[in-house]
Amino acid sequence: MQILHPFSGSVEQYLAQLPDPDRHRPACCPQCRAGRPLSAHGFYTRTLADLAFDGTIRVRRYLCHCCRRTVSLLPDFALPCLRFSIAVISLWLLARLLPQSPNRPAPPPMPYQRGQFWLRRFRSRAPALCAELATLSAPAPAPDFLHRALAMLESAGWTRAHRFLFGDLRQHLLGWPPSLDPARRCLALLADAAPA
Repeated sequence: MQILHPFSGSVEQYLAQLPDPDRHRPACCPQCRAGRPLSAHGFYTRTLADLAFDGTIRVRRYLCHCCRRTVSLLPDFALPCLRFSIAVISLWLLARLLPQSPNRPAPPPMPYQRGQFWLRRFRSRAPALCAELATLSAPAPAPDFLHRALAMLESAGWTRAHRFLFGDLRQHLLGWPPSLDPARRCLALLADAAPA
C-alpha cells in the first residue's frame, strides 16, 4: 500500500530527513486500522526526474505487526507509477497547451513520445478532472474541457489537486494507464502528518 506523504521541500531535503524512521511514522495501519505504530521496514528505490534532480530516491517502508503488510510513504511530489514529478509534467503541459507566459519557467526538454503520452492521457481525463476538481476550484470559463481543467489545476495547485484526487477518489492526476487496474491497487493518503 502507498501513502502519499505531504512533503514541502526539495528532493535533497527529502533525502536528508529520510534516515530518521520516526519523523513521519504512521500512528496506525491504514489497512487493518490497528492502533499501534508501524515499525520501520527498510526502503525501496525508484527513479525520479524533477526540475533540479534526476536520479534515484529511496522510499521508506513500514510494517504492520498485526496484519503483516507493508506501507510505503511516497513523497507527494513523486507521482505513483510515473518517473517524472508533478512539477515537470505540469510545466510541460502548460507550455504545450497554453501560450507562453514570461513568468513561467521553461519545461525541461522531453522526448516527443513521452510528451504525447502525457498529452493524450490529460486530454482523455479533462472532462472528468473538471468534474472532480469542482470542489477545490470554481470552474473557469474556457473554450473546452482541456483549457478549463488546466485553469482549475493552476487555481487549485497541481500538487494539492493530485493529493485530493489520489487520496479521496483514488484517481491519478493523469488517469491510470490501461495496464494498471486501480481497483486492485491499494492506495491511501496520510492526512494527519504535518509538512516537514
